[in-house]
Amino acid sequence: MRIAKDGKTDAVFLDVRPNMVKLREGFDERGLLSFAFHPNYSENKKIYVVYSAPLRSSAPPGWDSTLRLSEFSVADDTMSASLESERVLLQIDKPYFNHNGGCIAFGSDKLLYMSVGDGGNGNDEDESGKPLGRPPEGNAQNLNTLFGKILRIDVRPGQGRGYTIPKDNPFVGSKARPEIYAYGMRNPWRISFDKEGAHELFAGDVGQDSFEEVDIIKKGGNYGWRLREGFHCFNPRDPTHAPADCPKVAPNGDPLLDPILEYKNFKAHPQDPEAKGISITGGYVYRGKSIPELQGKYIFADWSRLWVKAAGVLFAASKESDNKWNVETITPASHPDGVDFYIVGFGQDADGELYVLSNNSNELVGTTGKVYKFSPI
Repeated sequence: MRIAKDGKTDAVFLDVRPNMVKLREGFDERGLLSFAFHPNYSENKKIYVVYSAPLRSSAPPGWDSTLRLSEFSVADDTMSASLESERVLLQIDKPYFNHNGGCIAFGSDKLLYMSVGDGGNGNDEDESGKPLGRPPEGNAQNLNTLFGKILRIDVRPGQGRGYTIPKDNPFVGSKARPEIYAYGMRNPWRISFDKEGAHELFAGDVGQDSFEEVDIIKKGGNYGWRLREGFHCFNPRDPTHAPADCPKVAPNGDPLLDPILEYKNFKAHPQDPEAKGISITGGYVYRGKSIPELQGKYIFADWSRLWVKAAGVLFAASKESDNKWNVETITPASHPDGVDFYIVGFGQDADGELYVLSNNSNELVGTTGKVYKFSPI
């Protein structure tokens, strides 16, 4: 939908439901996952969308759906994108419905970055008794799959692909998928570039049971999953208890990079006052003008403190002089007792002002979704 400055919706901008997989009536992580405007949108009227499509016939048997990245064209006369204009760039068949990632953003280099989850289920493993082809080390540490990665592509068509591989991608020319920009991710739910400064790429990576994390993505970086969760070691056989020791480097010798911050998850730390939620929602560095005290801070959230109750949490993270990050909880004046909705995402306008995307249900039912804008008191 298009939303005007007065908050009213005036028209459907793009409806991909006819091409989507049939969603569950209850909880589902599939759907319309992300969209981005081309950097030259004012001239070419191109937008890019990631959504969950039905499983391709060429996919392995028993798999779930296909993650699809497509380009659409916006018509000048209607200011909406037609489904018939779709050009499919990239498709990734998925074994499970969850851990899609699926967030896209253009960098200052005008290349498209895309987050992809580890394939789903839990612990970066297949279900017991249902092997679906995962490598022994898990998908996130395997450079021959796109699962558990941050990808970088040029959206111009390439030879044999719907896109072109940037020549300076870190794994071009090696025995790895050339689209990979960084790896070792579990479920990077929302990535974004800082509009100013060094234009760093931030990613909120959802943890398994113990720790939620925020990463600044570096070219060729390995962020540790499933060897690590946050700053801690990880054991898929005992996911709620971090081992005292684990490798400092990946099997290929790449160092494992730490996140910039983490917080404890209620699932493994139900009585710990430092536990803050159950599933991180990545956000943006605030570069607006209306709230000066947030300038330069990374604004993000947790989906909810509880699975069964809408109780999201808003955070602001700021970098200290010792390169550590301080995290504070934001309590909006409009919700002095804490927000009473699930926080599913954020938006940023051309002026750097931020919006919170919310839902009152943890299932795909009803029409309780709302968009809130960060505003001064």
